[in-house]
Parts: sequence; C-alpha cells; structure tokens
Amino acid sequence: MTETLPLTGERTAPGIWHENYWFARHEAAYRWIADTLRPDGRVLDAGCGEGYGAELLRAGGAQQVFGLDYEGTTLRHAAKAYPQVNLVQGNLVQTGFAGASFDTVVSLQTIEHLWEQPRFVAECARILAPGATLVLTTPNTLTFPPGNWYHTKELTAAELTELVRADLEIVDVLGLWHGPRLTAWEAVNGSCVTAQLEGDHLEWSEDLTELVTQTSYEDFEIRQGALDDSLDLVVVARARPGDVR
Repeated sequence: MTETLPLTGERTAPGIWHENYWFARHEAAYRWIADTLRPDGRVLDAGCGEGYGAELLRAGGAQQVFGLDYEGTTLRHAAKAYPQVNLVQGNLVQTGFAGASFDTVVSLQTIEHLWEQPRFVAECARILAPGATLVLTTPNTLTFPPGNWYHTKELTAAELTELVRADLEIVDVLGLWHGPRLTAWEAVNGSCVTAQLEGDHLEWSEDLTELVTQTSYEDFEIRQGALDDSLDLVVVARARPGDVR
C-alpha cells in the first residue's frame, strides 16, 4: 500500500515496521474519535496524509468522508488505496468548502506543521455547521523530542486551548499516554521514543525491535490527566450555535 508513497519523515503510514510505533500512536486517536465520538454525516479529515485515518472514520460509520491535503503525490496514492474517501487537494487555511458544510472536522497531528495556525482554526470554524464538532490533536511540545524541522510551532495544552477558544467553544481537552505494556517496558528500559531516535533502526536492540513491531493502537490511552505530562494533546471543540460565517 505504501510502495508508491515516498517516506519523507513528515507523515506516517501503515506497513513500515520501524515506523509502527508512530503509526499506532496516530491510529489510536483516529480510533478514539470513531469509537467514542462516533462522527456521522459529512466529515472532513483536514490534512489527511496517506488516507488511512479518513478511511477509519468512513468505516466507523460516517456517512460521507472527505480528505483534504496539499500534496498531490499523497492524494494520488490515497485515491488508489481508499477509493470510497472523497479526496480534495487544497490549502488548509483556505479550503474552498462552503461555510457550515461539515458535521465534523478532524485534523490530527497537522496544526504543528502550519505557519498560520489561528487562520486554520478560523477556517475550521467557518466550515463547521452550527453545533458541529472539531477534533484537533498535536504533539505536546513539553514532552515531544526537539528538532523536528517539519514542525513550525509546537504547542502546550494551554496554548492549544487558547488558540481554539478564539473561534470555538471548548468541549474537552485530553491527553494521549502510553498504556500498561509500553509503560512497563519503559520502567525497565527507559523512554522508548528516545531509544528509537538514538540510532538507525537497523541497529536497534532485539527488545526495542520487538516492542516497536508489536505496538498497536491499543497500547495508548486517551484520557484526562496532567496534560503537561501527556505525549499528545487532544482538543474537542464545538461551533457556537448560530455562528455561521
């Protein structure tokens, strides 16, 4: 599925063994949305990347799912891999969709890549129907390893909440953490993220290789807690009733 999609380091994709931890960490958020929020109606995955997340939302019961991304090669791959997702090439801060046209907008691990973050949130608010839901996830800059040059601005929980609150009503702010299996491994071996980044994957220890290849979305928890300690941040917000732009 990923053979024709270049691996740039900017996005994650299924089927790459040494990227499996990061893929599962992303997948956990999509599955949480599908299983907990159960979006139906018209859903937009803003910054859909490879497309697996939009497909998960469609398979989870959404009536109609759109995937929006800027990069043409990625969209051509997604069109072949997930033909039932409606794919659109466009700019996240000026989508071209009509106002109030979506019942749910999700954008996972995307906002940290954008230069115009407030404009993006305002655009999400514009295309949401009154009372509709926005879900954003992003790495917590307080715990995320520094130096990712694809990220223009990483955020704390307080910064993300303030950013979203300017245009939408905050429903919940949650964090993503390692579950019991990953936590137990780290109690013995130290940070699994640090271990992955310290050297080439071909030089990983047998224990680390086994951990990464066996990690699944079920190894992560999305819940309330001390958000400054979380790995990723999850904001659920709602378009204000009557706020049609």
